[in-house]
Amino acid sequence: MSSILRHAVRALTLIATLTLSLPASAADPASPAQCQLPRGEAALSAPLPHLSQRIATGAPIRIVAIGSSSTAGAGASAPDKTYPARLSHYLAERFRNADIAVLNRGINGETDDQTEKRIDADALGAEPDLVIWQVGANTVLRDGDQRLSERSVRRGVERLRAAGVDVVLMDLQYAPKMLDKSGVAPMLARIAGIAADQRVGLFHRFEVMRSLVEKRGMAVTDLIGPDGIHQNDGGYDCVARMLAMGIEDAVRVHESGVKR
Repeated sequence: MSSILRHAVRALTLIATLTLSLPASAADPASPAQCQLPRGEAALSAPLPHLSQRIATGAPIRIVAIGSSSTAGAGASAPDKTYPARLSHYLAERFRNADIAVLNRGINGETDDQTEKRIDADALGAEPDLVIWQVGANTVLRDGDQRLSERSVRRGVERLRAAGVDVVLMDLQYAPKMLDKSGVAPMLARIAGIAADQRVGLFHRFEVMRSLVEKRGMAVTDLIGPDGIHQNDGGYDCVARMLAMGIEDAVRVHESGVKR
């Protein structure tokens, strides 16, 4: 409980500093330079040993992205603009000799308990080396049962880890309608607590997107579409860039540890 409270205080502090004045019209598309943050902000907080081993041996790699509409790509202009598609592109740039496939297993509108029920068929059934699970968003947006969400994610992570699969959890998007909800800080804390307890990776999407606005001068409309919830092409691209950096660093950290 003390760990959850610490994460909640941190999340509440972040939300208290937000400035979300939306311009009347969408800003110009973000430049690649704007989508860069210090490497530490993309850190996943845990190594990816299975993925690292596959890369080191030159074996084909399969990554499953599972979750709800942020994974499926609601708000993207085309399937190749979703975050899993862009992640595939950026991982190919960072691991040029690797054969990496990223499978999109997102379903619009799902809550975590619904996603957990298809972990076996849609994630483990693909025999992945890494599963990236985007969690929490719809529960917060619908003022749903966060305890149910947490239990479901914990069960799903346990099954994935038992199968020898690396796991990265992706937390909430930084978006106007999300920030209207009182459940943001508790959910961010729950997700961080699961990752810490299970010793799996956590991609801090909320903090990354917030930093792109506050530190890189991006407008919220560079990242979020007109519905105030879903990322647009620029938002998916920036998230994929930073996630690819985090994955690369997690792999490199593991490789360094093995060499030592």
